[in-house]
Amino acid sequence: MEIQDLPEPCAEALGPHLRPEVFQALADPTRLTLIARLAVAAEPLTVTAVAGCCGVHLSGVSRHLAALRDAGLVEAQREGREVRYRLDCGALATALRAFADGLEECRKSCCGSSGEKR
Repeated sequence: MEIQDLPEPCAEALGPHLRPEVFQALADPTRLTLIARLAVAAEPLTVTAVAGCCGVHLSGVSRHLAALRDAGLVEAQREGREVRYRLDCGALATALRAFADGLEECRKSCCGSSGEKR
């Protein structure tokens, strides 16, 4: 099913919040592990520092971090020859909250407050 196949109120409620790049980034177990590692870090981490959490080669970790960065979930800051990564908790929470709000609005417009389909 595509967004255009949904009832119009649902498509309008969900459309702006359907960010495939965010959900693709979150769909990988290694990337979820990296998110968890960055979430508990007191400061931004290098690829080497992050890599210890997931048993993936440095180049793989670097690619996963790039996917998270491209999705807007991780910030990267170059310091000399190193790049340090930090989870953007606000961006992650905003994306998930907006999607949840869109789903709720869609449900209400299609089913009303009772939850039964109209």
